[in-house]
Amino acid sequence: MRKRVLLYQHKYNGESCRNGKNMPCKEKGLHKGGFYMGLIHSYALWNNKGGVGKSTITFHISMRYAELHPEQNVLVIDLCPQANSSMMLLGGGPIGEENIINFCKEATPHSVVGYLSTVITNGRGVELPDPYNFVVNVSYYNKNAPQNLHLLCGDGNLEPMAPAINEAASAKALTPSAQPWKWIQEIIKNFIEKITSSEKEWMVFIDTNPSFSIYTQIAISGAERLLTPINADDSSKTAASAMVALLHGTNPPHPIYGSWTYAKMAEEQGIEVPKIHLLIGNRLTQFKGSATAFKALSDATSTSLYKIYAEHPEYFVEATEDIDSKEKFIEYYSKPLRDFNSAGVVCAHLGRLLSSMKQGYYPVYSENAKVNAEKIKECKNAIDEIIVKL
Repeated sequence: MRKRVLLYQHKYNGESCRNGKNMPCKEKGLHKGGFYMGLIHSYALWNNKGGVGKSTITFHISMRYAELHPEQNVLVIDLCPQANSSMMLLGGGPIGEENIINFCKEATPHSVVGYLSTVITNGRGVELPDPYNFVVNVSYYNKNAPQNLHLLCGDGNLEPMAPAINEAASAKALTPSAQPWKWIQEIIKNFIEKITSSEKEWMVFIDTNPSFSIYTQIAISGAERLLTPINADDSSKTAASAMVALLHGTNPPHPIYGSWTYAKMAEEQGIEVPKIHLLIGNRLTQFKGSATAFKALSDATSTSLYKIYAEHPEYFVEATEDIDSKEKFIEYYSKPLRDFNSAGVVCAHLGRLLSSMKQGYYPVYSENAKVNAEKIKECKNAIDEIIVKL
């Protein structure tokens, strides 16, 4: 397991850090204003490409991480309008879909749209609403989920709401310090800071849309680190390079649009761009088996990203060992994930933990799908290998 590196020094105002209750700090989490902050890390699962398994991976990682760490709180923030990870977490299939519909049709939705609407309507400078007015405990709606797993539910109305979010971000600043764009970009970051400002530790996962829309930017600005799923195909190589350009800009900048990009505005307004933590090679059996396909991915996408790493290691989470070759880069910053065979797919459809599955037949709509015990084990082990890297 990687050594956890604190984001802030273990001192506050020159004194040994103590939390808000004047108790010794446990040397974990963040510190702000002298108060103990329980955030371990926040990860956005993002690639500027669809079909790479972001939502399915979000479901499996969050469920399994919560199961393995019952002493921590785990939060999933679903900023994809399709709300697929929410549907899986809330029971899967028709059950999960019904729960999402019920959340979203409330007067103030228990969803990401409910929270964003409330904050934007209240306006800048107003105290943030209580996160627990919008977050739900997943186990209350899905008895198969760990009790320490929480969700800010996805909402299909996020897409039609996007113009309103853009309008708020591009509003004219009434004072030099107003920075409307930065205020909008940090909405989810501030949400995370508020809900994790406690003694209990929190791990946060943010599911995203494959586009680079305003709500995807909000998700990225809210995270410290990126988990980037990639396929073993040519488009993943292009998407990975494009992802870095979207986050950090091109060199040279575009002569017309360069000053309006997310990268440029983030730099000017002090938005911290998340660092790439791990590349997750997903659905690799579409070629000749996972080993061969992952080698193909390594030779293409990973070579491209290693070149970027060699020039800009600051774009990646700092390594705890020397990375002086493509092979070391691949070993440290990537993890192959076998294709989500029937075990992973059926498990997600039913909203169940992989560890709870046994060999047999399971209902998937009008069909009975067979799940093999060996495939369950393979799928669970693959997820565990990613969790060890977090």
